[in-house]
Amino acid sequence: MFDIGNVLEPKTIDEAVEMYNSNPNLKIIAGGTDVLIKLRHGEMEGAELLSLRNIKGMDEIKMLEDGSISIGAMASFSQLFHSEIINKNIFVLSEAAVSMGGPQVRNMATVGGNISNGAVSADSAPTLFALNALLKLKSVNGERIIPITEFYEGPGRVRLQPSEILESIIITKENYNQLKGNYIKYCNRKAMDIAMLSVAVVCKVEAGKFSDIRIALGVAAPTPIRCSEAESYAINKEVSEETIKNIGQYALKASKARDSWRGSKAYREHLIDVLTQRAIKEAIKRAGGNGNE
Repeated sequence: MFDIGNVLEPKTIDEAVEMYNSNPNLKIIAGGTDVLIKLRHGEMEGAELLSLRNIKGMDEIKMLEDGSISIGAMASFSQLFHSEIINKNIFVLSEAAVSMGGPQVRNMATVGGNISNGAVSADSAPTLFALNALLKLKSVNGERIIPITEFYEGPGRVRLQPSEILESIIITKENYNQLKGNYIKYCNRKAMDIAMLSVAVVCKVEAGKFSDIRIALGVAAPTPIRCSEAESYAINKEVSEETIKNIGQYALKASKARDSWRGSKAYREHLIDVLTQRAIKEAIKRAGGNGNE
């Protein structure tokens, strides 16, 4: 049995933030895949939980009037993977979603929980970084919308203010329309493992040149990162083997890889270079170019 002090189950997001504001010691539980592990290990003895499971509509994936795509924070990875809206418009996010754990975990784990944990290995984070995703955060003081790139503070730490809960993720039309991408997750084993390194690339190719490209890395620094220098270098460059190799080198410069039991710093740096190039080539193919140019 788990040592749980209490479980609160609000029906609306407004009720949830009121409860959270009244008791800041509450632990938010979304899908519960990480919280239950901590409970099993005795890290949250006597914890009082605030479950978001019963909040209607918080798992909805929908197209807004302006063409933006809104993903409820309680949407599971299985919902992302099976969503017609996601598969039609942002296939790279579906690709990232299906890489997360096994079917049982994907059925429970939520995109909001994945982000809010602040884990550098979060499978959804690199793709959402590359898509310039916005986060809609709700508190008793109202709501605010911030870029996901400003949300991560450090390993396991995010910039949530008191009583604040992640309500949804928004991807504007300009950040997915006519862009194609690829997500690569590299693990020590082939199934149900945490990433040793992950790469997300989205790009647009026009007249044989990169007119837009975004590159994001996971487990390459204390937080997920964008490779801004690599992106700036690539814009208006001819799609060629030399250009792609140089982009890989610029991506490596953006990283702050470290040694861990999953892999050495040197091996991670090798992966950053190689997998960035591989993801770019696949994204180019999907964009209608030739990834082997």
